[in-house]
Amino acid sequence: MGSMFLNSPLPASNKLIRVSSKCDWCFLRWRKRNVVVYCQGGGGKAIRSSGFPSVLTERSAVVSDQEHIASVRDAGSLVLSPNEKGQPEIAVEDFVPYGVPTSSSLLEMQDGIGIVKFLRGKGLFISGATGFLAKVLIEKILRTMPDVGKIYVLIKAESKEAAITRLKNEIINAELFKCLRQTHGKSYQSFMLNKLVPVVGNVCESNLGLEEDLADKIANEVDIIVNSAANTTFDERYDVAIDVNTRGTCHLMSFAKKCPKLKLFLQVSTAYVNGQRQGRIMEKPFLFGDCIARENLIISESTPRFAPALDIEHEMNLALDSKEAFQENEVAQKMKELGLERMMDPIVLYYGKGQLTGFLVDPNGVLDVVPADMVVNATLAAMAWHGMEQKPDINVYQIASSVVNPLVFQDLATLLHEHYNSSPYMDSNGRPIHVPSMKLFSSMEEFSAHLWRYVTQRSRLAGMATSDRKLSQKHENICRKSVEQAKYLASIYEPYTFYGGRFDNSNTQKLMERMSENEKGIFGFDVGSIDWRDYITNVHIPGLRRHVMKGRGMCS
Repeated sequence: MGSMFLNSPLPASNKLIRVSSKCDWCFLRWRKRNVVVYCQGGGGKAIRSSGFPSVLTERSAVVSDQEHIASVRDAGSLVLSPNEKGQPEIAVEDFVPYGVPTSSSLLEMQDGIGIVKFLRGKGLFISGATGFLAKVLIEKILRTMPDVGKIYVLIKAESKEAAITRLKNEIINAELFKCLRQTHGKSYQSFMLNKLVPVVGNVCESNLGLEEDLADKIANEVDIIVNSAANTTFDERYDVAIDVNTRGTCHLMSFAKKCPKLKLFLQVSTAYVNGQRQGRIMEKPFLFGDCIARENLIISESTPRFAPALDIEHEMNLALDSKEAFQENEVAQKMKELGLERMMDPIVLYYGKGQLTGFLVDPNGVLDVVPADMVVNATLAAMAWHGMEQKPDINVYQIASSVVNPLVFQDLATLLHEHYNSSPYMDSNGRPIHVPSMKLFSSMEEFSAHLWRYVTQRSRLAGMATSDRKLSQKHENICRKSVEQAKYLASIYEPYTFYGGRFDNSNTQKLMERMSENEKGIFGFDVGSIDWRDYITNVHIPGLRRHVMKGRGMCS
């Protein structure tokens, strides 16, 4: 069985794996002790009016303020594997383009890659199924390919009943599936429960924690495995990140080797597993034994006595041994420090509420983000292409924007200021919060000084507004705590806000060229067509305010 990686730009605490033709090896890539999954993707299609050569209209591409959750992920990659023994909260109505047929028969009039044809009757096994990206994938499959086979969803739960409850609460009843709910009406629940099979398990356990009979049943029925399970917390404990992102992937690959029908193994990840690489980063898999540290030595032409090598077992043992050495009350913090290394959404929200007026970032740097539905569309296209090709190989796809359509931090700051000026948050008294232009700082010292000046000014104003000394002191303490939180947030983001790598997507563009016009209309992922002003202003921020803030601070 060959393999394929799908990378997406979300900075996350994940691991990168490489799957050989026999799924024998698992590679870990890390930056500043941060384990990350190698995968790139994106979603919601805000497009330039002249940039997309298909039947998508501007309205179909731009999801409405009221019914779209912000769906940006940061750069990443995808891994697919054909089997050498095998046979040849988001509302989604606006994801369906106007004037484009959605039935299987019409979609097959011009096959292109043949996405719908390939997935008909196929059995899937999806880990991380209750996570953000996997839910978008499941919704897209069921909406556009309702004749797909069973989809086994791995769910961490205490019992089968608890897994069914999670399936209903987190997937079936989610707003994301509103379109499917309208399509199937009263039969919606039965349709979903017929297609989705909850499986109690855990990627951190051997054999995924599955009962033997159930594991055998799934192994004999599944055609495609999608690993979307990962811990994406920036400051996660190192032992927890290793357990989920590295051991978990190894366990899933071991299970894949037991599947006689398996046509491909697909690994979703963030592209930032490329660590400290600089310049244009190609969609190229590492060979067995390769690592970024060794690559950097070759580039620098230095000749150390011993070339660095990546030893996953050593990293796992380091986490376990360190955990045992720490005192109980030290474990959590020490493990976070060992593993330290979410998107810009908190910054966007803090700025809009007037709580953060600047940030530590390279003004000329690039934020590599892609809407989630584009990631899913690219995933399905790659899945079909390599699943039918049946050529044992490793293929990497980076669904990323930094090369073909870069979003510069200074431009993003301008867009945020324009949005919040025209549509400000409201304070607790119903008055609009006016925000200044966001200041961008190139060093922690400059950023820290700015924060203290801001806090000092706020404390002085608070002191003038009240004669209550205790209240004034309490306000000052809150401000000081806010400064420390902002500095901590900046330290976590710094590897990404000053990142010098740019993710090439040549493989991804070639994949898109193989699609028919009908497929591009339904499964398009032309990252170069995204109009960032339209997307940030009319899709992403309104989605954050509606779905993350739950409408708080918005004009009535």
